[in-house]
Parts: sequence; structure tokens; C-alpha cells
Amino acid sequence: MLDIAIVIPAAGASRRMRGQDKLLQEIDGVPLLRRQVQIALATGAHVCVTLPDHDHPRAAALQGLPVQIVAVPDAALGMSASLRRGVGLLPRNLRAVIILPADMPDLETEDLLAVYQGFCNEAHPTLQQATSADGKPGHPVLFPSDCFMALMSVSGDQGARQVLRDNKHRLRHVALPGDRALTDLDTPEAWDSWYARQAALV
Repeated sequence: MLDIAIVIPAAGASRRMRGQDKLLQEIDGVPLLRRQVQIALATGAHVCVTLPDHDHPRAAALQGLPVQIVAVPDAALGMSASLRRGVGLLPRNLRAVIILPADMPDLETEDLLAVYQGFCNEAHPTLQQATSADGKPGHPVLFPSDCFMALMSVSGDQGARQVLRDNKHRLRHVALPGDRALTDLDTPEAWDSWYARQAALV
């Protein structure tokens, strides 16, 4: 996967966590953000992480990892700010980018590879969106390089939804196991429930 990049938007404010930082919550002793970067790096792709600034506490969770860190001083404008800056500063000559949310702890390297393989299996450039096992659209999403300009033009907090809508004629779905493509943890209650489910699996 050396010909694609994975962008992990991590410049949000975690407002729904009521003073905690969801991306620094630990999973098996590892901050969630570091875990997400590790599963992304394991694909062999170039990995870019957006942060509010280079001195943000989240930067410490990435220490020692070979990632591109992009500061997003206008992060308050929403997810679009991370996408504009993250995609805009990627290396040239990439075939595609995968947008990997930072707050989805059920995703694994194999899921990213499945999305990438869906892209490789198509004769023409297509968008690839992960779904739950029963077909509910989720994340991550792969965008071919001809979508990069559109991604650098998004606005507001809708992320890349408009780009998906504009390209629905060439959007393909990749089913991942269970609800991996849907589980995101934005509140303390969601984290408590997720930790309880993990404990029950042991």
C-alpha cells in the first residue's frame, strides 16, 4: 500500500467527553490515537495525523512513530479543516487516500487492507466505503486521487459527505465483520459500555 495514504483526523475538541480526551483513552495500555496510527502503519501506507497544533497533548501519544503530523489551527471550523490540510499536505503521486476516524477502536489493519483491496479489484478508480456486516455504511472510506481537489474544498463539519454524494455512481461498499465500521466512542458513557463489552469477551 505504498501508493496510498491514510489520513487520521485528530484535531477535534472531544467536547462530548466532558473534560476528558477520547483519543487518549487507553486500550490495553495504549492511547487510542496511538493504536489507530499503529494499525494504519501496519498496512505499509503513508500515515498522516492532523492535530490542533504540534504541541497538543495528543502529540506525545505519537512519539517515536513514523507519521506525518499536520497542525490544523482552524480546527474549530470542523472536520473539513482537518481534511483540507491533511489531504493538501500529502506526498504527491498517490493513487488514493483512506480517511480513518481516530475514535473507532474496533477497526483493525485487516479492515483497512480490505478497503484497499476493493479499490485494487476495480478496473477504474472507485470510492470504497466500509459497512457493517449487514450493510450499514460506515468508516473508513477510500477516495481515489481524482477526489483530492474536492476533499481540499470541503467546508463545515460534514467532512467528506458531499464528496461521497457527488460520486455515488462510483461508490462501492466493503462489508467488515460485525459493527467494526460503525463503532465510534464520543462520550464517557459510550466508553464505559465499550469497556464492559471488551471485559465480557475475556
